[in-house]
Amino acid sequence: MSVSLSKGQQVSLRKAGGEALSVVRMGLGWRAAPKRGLFGSRTRQIDLDASALLYAEHTPADVVFFQQLVSKDGSVRHTGDNLVGGAGAGGDDESIVVDLSRIPTQITQVIFTVSSYTGQTFAEVQNAHCRLIDELTGQELARYELTGGGAHTGQIMAKVFRDESGGWGMQAIGAPARARTFQDLLPAIEPFL
Repeated sequence: MSVSLSKGQQVSLRKAGGEALSVVRMGLGWRAAPKRGLFGSRTRQIDLDASALLYAEHTPADVVFFQQLVSKDGSVRHTGDNLVGGAGAGGDDESIVVDLSRIPTQITQVIFTVSSYTGQTFAEVQNAHCRLIDELTGQELARYELTGGGAHTGQIMAKVFRDESGGWGMQAIGAPARARTFQDLLPAIEPFL
């Protein structure tokens, strides 16, 4: 059963029986919003990029994005860059697979971001979402709808973090920022660590 998250909400990453999840996939999906003009409506292609930043407490330790598809330790893997979006019907245009059991112990959180590489704002994006899926069963665990549009070109979507029980949790963040790449988002991530 999927949980629909609001900004700031958290969910534990445990199966219904209480055992910890081992592999999760963060999926990002979007469509270009049609622009109405004098001669009808048209859509422009939008290149959103999903990234995962691995942190040891407050220190960045590694990153996975369209130019580095696998983390140094192999625990996080980007499935590839989608330059146009539009999977539609809740599908994912970009995905990042995280093997929670392989993440080194010094890594305390993985921050998921999205940025508009082509510079369009989120006002030009519709049906954008990020969702967390149990990679082994395909079951959607949590979904966060990236709503609100706005003049921003980046967003800190969510984080997966080690909880006090030694397991993992997920928190929806949904903080807007100005960014073309994950590097532009680094200062905006600080308050969420």
